[in-house]
Order: sequence, then C-alpha cells, then structure tokens
Amino acid sequence: MPVPRGTSLDPDRTRAALLDSATGILYERGLDGVGVAELCRAVGASKETLYRHFGSKDGLVEAVLAARSDRVVDWLTKTVEAAGPDPAAQLGALFDALGGWYAEPGFRGCAIVNAATQRHAPPARTAADRHLGRYLALLIDIAERAGVSGPGLLARQLLILLEGATVVADHHDPDGRAAEDAKQAALALLDRAARR
Repeated sequence: MPVPRGTSLDPDRTRAALLDSATGILYERGLDGVGVAELCRAVGASKETLYRHFGSKDGLVEAVLAARSDRVVDWLTKTVEAAGPDPAAQLGALFDALGGWYAEPGFRGCAIVNAATQRHAPPARTAADRHLGRYLALLIDIAERAGVSGPGLLARQLLILLEGATVVADHHDPDGRAAEDAKQAALALLDRAARR
C-alpha cells in the first residue's frame, strides 16, 4: 500500500487495510502457510508498518481473529433477530445462513477454529474460546426464549451441531447437506427440550 510522498498517513485506515488483506490470506493459507515477509508483500506493507500496528505476527493474527469473530457473531445475531420471536424459526434461520456460507466459493471452515487447530495456544486458542463462547451465548438466548429447562445444556448440544456441521461442510459434504441435516437435528432437539 504505497503512499505518495507528502501524503499524510491515516493510521486507522492503514490498520484496517492490513487487517482486511491479511484476513483473506490467512484464511486461505493458514497461520503457518505464510511468513511475515510474504504476508507484508501480499498486503503491501513493510515489516515496520506491520509491527507498528500489531507488534508481531501473533498480534496481527489476534486482531484478524477478533475482527472475524465480531463480524460472524454480528451476522448470526442479526440473522436470528430477523427471524422473529419464534425460537424454532430463529434456529432454522441460523442454520440456513450457515448453509449459505458453506456453499460460498473458497469456503474453508471456521477460520477461528482452524487457527486454534493449527496452533493450540494463544492467541489462536484464546480467540477460539471467546468465539465459541459467543456462539454459546447466542444459542442459550434461543433456548431460554423457548422456555426449556436446562438452556445451557441444550445450547451446548446445539453448538456441537453447529461446529460439527461446519467441519463436515468443509471436509466431507459431497451432497451439500451438512447445514440442513444439522438444522433438522437442532430443531428436533429444541422440540424435545421444549416438550419436557
């Protein structure tokens, strides 16, 4: 991202551009699939610029994963809210949205869980714990609205379906049904828990 001489730099814009560029590269290649020098060339920044904004490659990884988690959780929260007040409709909409994501070209699973799988240590592990906790909170909210006893247990079961569907969609889903199959299982769990 060369800047003409005499142009004032906007640190926030530079940081956002670095994050945006690095997000795609790290998602496609993985945390260890690209070194700092190559990453800097790909995003059009010097090592000095990257270190000034993020401190290290791990600092960049942490920022990329935090920003991605924010976007995904915001997207799914809005999806659930747009489905109206019925918990079954909310849960169905959530899995339908995931199914649309799974069908996108270049889908490679959950970037945050992928990162934690590559590096089972901070910052990736910390980001995954936070991200999955945010999913769990969203699912607990749905379970509570459904009036089930033990909403935490139901939410954890739904989280397992959600993450399992994401892994299956990435690695073994020849007919593209992972999201739909998980949705049907999730709705059956919700219905059974609501009838207790």
